[in-house]
Amino acid sequence: MACYFIAQLNIHNPKGYQKYLDGYDEVFSKFKGEVVAVDDEVTLLEGKWPFRRTVVVRFPDKTEARRWYDSEEYKGLMKFRRRASNANIILAEGRE
Repeated sequence: MACYFIAQLNIHNPKGYQKYLDGYDEVFSKFKGEVVAVDDEVTLLEGKWPFRRTVVVRFPDKTEARRWYDSEEYKGLMKFRRRASNANIILAEGRE
């Protein structure tokens, strides 16, 4: 069953965040994920959305999503993202 990595971010240090982006593709390419959406100007339909950037990544299953997120390679990049932004991040399983 597909699993979605969904992140809401506010980037407060664009140069620092760029260090994260500079290594992202190389690390991400080793895993079976697909970046579905990256949007800095989502269309709010209801409620509040206090974050600037929204990211959605699809994985074939939760195991692969965790394999990527918990990998040493991604942990090395994550430190740049955490220093340069605030985020809410979830994994959500898709429906069959």
